[in-house]
Amino acid sequence: MRFFSHAALTALLLSLAATAFSADEDGYDLWLRYRPLERAAQQRIQVRSIVLPGAPSPTTDAALAELNKGLSGMTGRAPASAARISDGALLLATPARLPELAAAASPLRTELAALGDEGYLLRQARIQGRNVTLIAANSDIGLLYGAFAWLRETAAPAASRALAVSSAPKLQLRLLNHWDNLDRTVERGYAGQSIWDWWALPDIKDQRYTDYARANASLGINGTVLNNVNSKPEVLTAPFIAKAAAVADVLRPYGIKVYLSARFSTPLELHETATADPLAPEVQQWWRAKADEIYQAIPDFGGFLVKANSEGQPGPQDYHRTHADGANMLAAAVAPHKGIVMWRAFVYAPKGAHLADDRAKQAYEEFKPLDGKFAANVLVQVKNGAIDFQPREPFHPLFGAMPKTPLMMEFQITKEYLGYSTDLAYLGAMFEETLESDTKAAGTVAQTLSGMAGVANIGSDRNWAGSHFDQANWYAYGRLAWNPQAKSRDIAAEWAALTFSPDQRVAAPIVDMLMMSRETVVDYMTPLGLHHLMGTSHHHGPAPWVDNLERPDWNPVYYHRADRNGIGFNRTATGSSALQQYAPEIARQYADPRTTPEQLLLWFHHLPWDYAMPSGRTLWAELLARYDKGVAGTKSLHARWVVLKPLIDARRYTEVEQRLARQINNAILWRDASIAYFQSVSGLPLPPGVQAPAHPLSYYKALSYPYAPGRG
Repeated sequence: MRFFSHAALTALLLSLAATAFSADEDGYDLWLRYRPLERAAQQRIQVRSIVLPGAPSPTTDAALAELNKGLSGMTGRAPASAARISDGALLLATPARLPELAAAASPLRTELAALGDEGYLLRQARIQGRNVTLIAANSDIGLLYGAFAWLRETAAPAASRALAVSSAPKLQLRLLNHWDNLDRTVERGYAGQSIWDWWALPDIKDQRYTDYARANASLGINGTVLNNVNSKPEVLTAPFIAKAAAVADVLRPYGIKVYLSARFSTPLELHETATADPLAPEVQQWWRAKADEIYQAIPDFGGFLVKANSEGQPGPQDYHRTHADGANMLAAAVAPHKGIVMWRAFVYAPKGAHLADDRAKQAYEEFKPLDGKFAANVLVQVKNGAIDFQPREPFHPLFGAMPKTPLMMEFQITKEYLGYSTDLAYLGAMFEETLESDTKAAGTVAQTLSGMAGVANIGSDRNWAGSHFDQANWYAYGRLAWNPQAKSRDIAAEWAALTFSPDQRVAAPIVDMLMMSRETVVDYMTPLGLHHLMGTSHHHGPAPWVDNLERPDWNPVYYHRADRNGIGFNRTATGSSALQQYAPEIARQYADPRTTPEQLLLWFHHLPWDYAMPSGRTLWAELLARYDKGVAGTKSLHARWVVLKPLIDARRYTEVEQRLARQINNAILWRDASIAYFQSVSGLPLPPGVQAPAHPLSYYKALSYPYAPGRG
């Protein structure tokens, strides 16, 4: 029998682990893969033990479990837990657990004091005469965030640098909004069923809930709204409160609070009141009692998210009350429990004389006059743009316009209008574009925020997001919610290294793909500021010709306004005057098409087809060139991925390659259908060198998608 020395056995195991790196992956592990590092990187990790002073808690148990999982995966060994600090220890400490951190002589005392309840710092330090790697925070949740950050730093290519990280969230509220229904369908979900199995809860708690919590905690996401904003009254009944409490129990150790979307007319629809008027005493009492009931089951319940008087949903305007009246009534119910109300500003009335004017104006018109009239525990949740999660929109004019009201950003992580989970579109670039926009009135959009919400793209698919690259949008959202000033390229580099490989032969090309992807989608779907041209209801594929729907603002023709004379929506003083909702400096700049950013040109202006573009082309020729550029971009994305085949495991390579190939076809469809339609409207010939659409316009108009996913 052959015996191996300890060193030889370790080397063999590491070799086998390295070989396993090339094995197929299904994407379930997300960015928490913890695959074996190269030998040089492993040698840099000098962790001999893990030390946690004081009594453990569910949160520190989660942190220790993650550190053990990460170190085992990356190095092939898990250090022992120890009670005493020794050289080479990985030390997790708070001032309460290690009083010397709070001592006047401690060099970390001031820095820790500035980190708040959730921040952390990572250091190589000398503690009690021993050289240690320190993860320090002011709370156990800070230690958990710090543990994830240390693992992220350890797995990154730059892990050889001196460890000196200090970070605290810039926003207190960092939430996911699940548009998940009680029957497990997901509105605008493209990754399978809801992960919440309401039928099995509360007795059966899927392991996936814990892994969901791990993934979110690794990004610093600290809240989740479990159900669709188009809510059902049943979600606030006792059986469903018990189900939500079971989920809350799983998420709590990871610092994640549970919230629920509440239907405004719930007490009326449950036949427990005769009205839903927010000023009616019986309604106010019902909500107070309901809040008490929820907090009895979920002591750390976060509060309510409400969609009211929008798309047919009930709300306070049904009783001639204001949004503030409705929000404040709910806020009073949860205030004794320190809960909040997030009141969505996405509204458009079922009736209104101004509909033919400009739907983009309505949220501002309804909410701006209410600035300062909301209760202190109400946040108004505003979509990034004034229409509806389009591939590109200017920032919403409410940002910077409500200085007396806390505002939350609402981003859509799931790609309702950007090709579902089929087309590659990295939304980090879109999020960054919005967050760094200058409102002129109150700094950047990021500086106006009190919180951030992201409409989740998570489902029961094994890879969570429907496609491997869509995981990057969940990741980017979480990192930007923690730090809205972060750069999307840096986040992309981090995600690529963690999710695929820190090898720059892999990571660098993937980052380039991510950074070009969203602009590519804009080019073949909605170039030059066009918007809302997608198919009716399912929002898949081009349908710029639709003009027969009940409401004017449901029709794509309402938004592009193409005719023989030109194309685009005039939002200047000679049109809808929506531009006047922005700060005067912005309004002046965008009032002139020559000083309007080219990517927003047709959002703000209706221009003749022969308008001279900066490229020297006419507007008509430039529009066609953008469509062609979008198609070329998809072909480039596919070609870049094919080159990586030898460096990517076979399963993920194939699954991504198939989607990129389909994206080429999607782009060609968008290009051909759009050109066919706009040529029929403009009557203009195609410029030399521009290929004619493959089919007549009637072919594209006849396409239908009755079973498109995500309609909930």
